[in-house]
Amino acid sequence: MSRVEYIRQVRELIAITASMRVLVLCTLVAAAAAWPSIGEELLEEFQNDSPPSVSIAKKQLDITHLVDRIYDNIRDPELQATAESFKPDEDLSLYSDDGAAAQRLMAEVNGHTLLQQHNWFSLFNPRHREEALMFFDVLIHCKTWESFINNAAFFRANMNEGVFLYGLYVGVIHSPLGQGIALPPLYEVTPHMFTNTEVINKAYTAKMTQQGGEFEMSFTGTLKNKEQRVAYFGEDIGMNMHHVTWHMDHPFWWKDSYGYHLDRKGELFFWAHHQLTVRFDAERLSNWLDPVDELHWDDIIYEGFAPHTSYKYGGEFPARPDNVRFEDVHGVARVRDMIITESRIRDAIAHGYIVDKDGNIIDLMNEHGIDVLGDVIESSMYSPNVQYYGSLHNVAHIMLGRQGDPHGKFNMPPGVMEHFETATRDPSFFRLHKYMNNIFKEHKDLLPPYSEEQVHFAGVSLENVAIEGELRTFFEKFRFSIKNAVDKGLSVEEKEIDALTLRLNHHEFNYSIDVNNNNEQDVLGTVRIFLCPRRDSSGLKFSWEERRWFCIETDKFWKKLTPGANHIVRSSSDSSVTVPDMPSLEALMKQASDAVANGVEIDLGKHERSCGIPNRMLLPKGKSGGMEFYLFVAVTNGEEEKTMDNPEEMEHAGTHAHCGIHGEKYPDKRPMGYPLDRHFHGKHTILDLPNVKKTLVKLFHDEMEKDP
Repeated sequence: MSRVEYIRQVRELIAITASMRVLVLCTLVAAAAAWPSIGEELLEEFQNDSPPSVSIAKKQLDITHLVDRIYDNIRDPELQATAESFKPDEDLSLYSDDGAAAQRLMAEVNGHTLLQQHNWFSLFNPRHREEALMFFDVLIHCKTWESFINNAAFFRANMNEGVFLYGLYVGVIHSPLGQGIALPPLYEVTPHMFTNTEVINKAYTAKMTQQGGEFEMSFTGTLKNKEQRVAYFGEDIGMNMHHVTWHMDHPFWWKDSYGYHLDRKGELFFWAHHQLTVRFDAERLSNWLDPVDELHWDDIIYEGFAPHTSYKYGGEFPARPDNVRFEDVHGVARVRDMIITESRIRDAIAHGYIVDKDGNIIDLMNEHGIDVLGDVIESSMYSPNVQYYGSLHNVAHIMLGRQGDPHGKFNMPPGVMEHFETATRDPSFFRLHKYMNNIFKEHKDLLPPYSEEQVHFAGVSLENVAIEGELRTFFEKFRFSIKNAVDKGLSVEEKEIDALTLRLNHHEFNYSIDVNNNNEQDVLGTVRIFLCPRRDSSGLKFSWEERRWFCIETDKFWKKLTPGANHIVRSSSDSSVTVPDMPSLEALMKQASDAVANGVEIDLGKHERSCGIPNRMLLPKGKSGGMEFYLFVAVTNGEEEKTMDNPEEMEHAGTHAHCGIHGEKYPDKRPMGYPLDRHFHGKHTILDLPNVKKTLVKLFHDEMEKDP
């Protein structure tokens, strides 16, 4: 059963239950009038047994209270009292698994075997991950919000802060009980993971002197380092949020027994990271740099990295010097193991099939092969044979993160590559994913080319595509609170402490698309929009075959086309790739608190998912004199491609293009990146098809006094 079907059935049951309760209530009221001594007693028992419905506003308020001051005691008196009095394993009827998960975790709590508070947490640490998933297992089996939040309050006080926070976030994301909740931005919940050590130190000084303050963040490195030119991309806190949230939405540890299947998870892993890589390449081209080179296990890691960030507890993130070679990492893997894993995957691609753990053949030479390959390379619990094909992506993150102290000689904490929220800060993250991206490309290039019939849309022609307004980017200053980075004294007055960072933004624009439908009836079109760089860093034009793999997906949506001329105007802010800025922790808390106090509901639906590139980063930086891109648009047969009814009327969770939809089929049957993900072969080129068009556009950047 899918998650959506499960939620639908639960809602129907709630509706039926509510109707039955009304009927029973009417009966008891009548009984109380006829036989006061009996009826009133039964009515009181019924009313006392009726659990009040919990509003989204109350749920939102509960979550914000739990994550506020994550390293201190819970500040909300009601939740703090719950943390002290609630016993998770006392009433096992609260859980859909009869309390098995709660009993298992409580045995760890009572046995004092859990990671202590005030220690660093990493999802790549097997024991840390085990504890986080034990907590998640409790939350996902809670039947009611009361049970969910009571457990969360208890374990907030009895587990490591990082373990708790990860389990809570994935619990809210994946539990039906978490629907409608906007999770506070992690850069305000755990600011030390997103903010330079220098700024954190200034925050402590401001706290001690009771002066508050606003402190400018700088990007790592200096102008002596060419990678500094693109640090604004990898170190952008919104981009960091997209990456960590994608891995919460699609965790590698997910099992369908948790409630539903993550549709095309392996392909989404490929596509989301491919798009991060081509975006990074576009930023490099915007700054006169070559596209990023891939890593090799037997070659030098040329770029070092000094994170300039520190754990809340555990010291500084390790640095990595320039020009080091990969070394074996004690207790993780040998370099030779990584080479063997890679060769096994490349052999599978060359042969066109994967062998599962039972010896069965799984064909890769079809549209679904990329999904299997993504599961293998990551690898997730969906991998058909993890024992043989290994865990290339996950182990590679650890290998790269540990190269500052590969043998544990200095007992250093994990590197930035061992946290999804910090990984993109290291330029080698993109070298690592270019390496994996090229493995995926090897597979894609072996697939049969698209034919004209596979791309052509009968009776539909694109007459014109254009941009309304200008494609123009700029840097702006963004302020966010870092109060949660410093400890709060009970008798110390609260002062505002903020960090100020530069971030990339762009002016809003519209796509203007003219389509002719020469059929006699309405047809459904899938509109696919890409932005493709025209030239390399030397100013030489890419061939179309080279260019297609560098194309950035900027939007995909469905449109009903009536017979004759159709004029489509689509705003950049409606992109199915991006998300808006998240409200601050303080704003979420105030909005929820006001709503609860006034007995009204709130709607934070547009902020319910953080997975998605920030809307302000839809465009790469470009150049002050203009940078040439091709705007590529294809309108294809939406009726054949849709996986649900009336897709043109649905928002598809906002960012379905890179993030999918929880519990539902990916809305597009076509391979992600279609029709640019494979070679094309026909009498004409793909650009000659009537339903495909490209136009040359220029992307400008407005310089400011302090561009990064």
